[in-house]
Amino acid sequence: MHVCQILKAKSPELISVTPDQPMVEALRLFRDNNIGFVVVSRSPGECLGTLSERDCCYAVAEYGTEAPKMRVADIMNRSVATCSTQDFLPFVMAIMTERRTRHVLVMDGGAPVGVVSIGDVVKHRLDEALRNEQALHEYIAGTAHH
Repeated sequence: MHVCQILKAKSPELISVTPDQPMVEALRLFRDNNIGFVVVSRSPGECLGTLSERDCCYAVAEYGTEAPKMRVADIMNRSVATCSTQDFLPFVMAIMTERRTRHVLVMDGGAPVGVVSIGDVVKHRLDEALRNEQALHEYIAGTAHH
C-alpha cells in the first residue's frame, strides 16, 4: 500500500504552529484536535521542523515549569523523519522503527502534505489482516469468488 492511499483515508488537514508560539499553545492544539504532532512553519508549504508530544515531554523533563512558556522553535525537532506519497507502508514502518518515532511527515515536491502516524500503520495492517482472514474463511468454505 502506498502512502498516498493512507492519506486518502485520513483528514487532509495538516495542522501547523509557528516557531514563535509558546509550547503551551501547541499542547492546547494537540488537545483540541486530538493529535500529537504538528508541523512548524511560518507559511503554507514550509517545514522548519516538527513538534510532537514526546518533544514536549522532553522539554518539561529538561526545563521544568519554564517549558510551557518556551517557544516552539526552542524545543522542536529539526531532524524530521520524512517519506513521499509514493513510498510503501513497510518503508514507512522501517523509518518509524529506525528513528524511534511515531510520526513520519509526508512530503510531495518539497512541501509537507500529510502525516503517517503509528496509529495509521496499525489501522491499515489490521484491516489487511482482517481481509486476509476473511479470504481464507471463504476459501476454506468454498465460497471464494474466482
